[in-house]
Amino acid sequence: MTSPFAPHRQTHPSVIRWLVVVAVMIFIMVVIGGLTRLTESGLSMVEWKPLSGWLPPMNSADWQTLFDKYQATPQFKKQFPELTVDGFKSIFWLEFIHRVWGRLIGVVFFLGFVYLLVRRRLSFAMTPHLAVLFVLGAVQGALGWYMVASGLVDRPSVSHYRLAAHLGLAILIYVYVLWFLFGLVTPRGDDREGRGLRNGARIVFVLIGLTVIWGAFVAGLDAGKIHNTFPRMGGQWFPADYFDRPGFFSNIFANPVAVQFNHRVLAVSTVIGVFLLWCATVVRADQPGVRGAATMLLIAVLGQAGLGIATLLMAVPVWLGVLHQAMAMVVVTAAVWFAHTFRHTGPAQMETILSIRQFG
Repeated sequence: MTSPFAPHRQTHPSVIRWLVVVAVMIFIMVVIGGLTRLTESGLSMVEWKPLSGWLPPMNSADWQTLFDKYQATPQFKKQFPELTVDGFKSIFWLEFIHRVWGRLIGVVFFLGFVYLLVRRRLSFAMTPHLAVLFVLGAVQGALGWYMVASGLVDRPSVSHYRLAAHLGLAILIYVYVLWFLFGLVTPRGDDREGRGLRNGARIVFVLIGLTVIWGAFVAGLDAGKIHNTFPRMGGQWFPADYFDRPGFFSNIFANPVAVQFNHRVLAVSTVIGVFLLWCATVVRADQPGVRGAATMLLIAVLGQAGLGIATLLMAVPVWLGVLHQAMAMVVVTAAVWFAHTFRHTGPAQMETILSIRQFG
């Protein structure tokens, strides 16, 4: 069966540019989502109109209609009962941008796919993967509304489980696009070096994924606003209130103290795992591309750990929380690139990327 990743010299540069634009848009989307969550803007739009929701309110009557609907929500009644129409506008716009940006990603992806298909710039083997990406994007939109709906019933916040699922799927789509893109811009090479490091890399990827998911739990439960000290929590290495809730799994997944502690442990474990993987890569890998990718991943993880500690100590200011989420995407990007170097030649990678403009 033909590989979806055609030899790099046979891939038209327009395909590369299209996927780069899509990947960047997804990256920005995740950052906007973090900003929406941190500013409590996500519950300002109480209806989901995937096809007709492109236009914002056009006049005072439209604004009043939307505000009247918002006043029936738990967030208004329990959290912002003094909010005026003008205050409502300030949180509405961010959620509106978040939703419209998600639709724009779908439009850019779909129109780009149709254009490239008509111009015969996509290989037959690529199309099933691109179709899967489009379906995942549609599912992500529905999952976003499923998440928002959980905060419109009886409590002024969304389910942290649904929040984690929404973020997790966004990152899965981003990783899929990156892996596809990297496969098109780099030639296939000898992956013997990767065989010796692959198990360690898999452990690191699992740790990164779990850390991100528990980070979403922390965000959904506002767990970052308690025990704002590091490395101890409440003056103890293991918090005394870790098992405050009845049931073991209830504490692991839903107790804010336990969720924050778990996120800390996973983050520290990720730093250690990436450092050990970097050491092994430096010793065992001959190709500079592989060693460089490992170094990029280590720098990204160390930077993210520093941002996480600062975010905690400052009780999650909005700007720092957004930066922390953006850096998480940088870590994911570096991890995908590192994994990709196992399957592809090292020295030719940068030369190939720089030579994209030369063919077509």
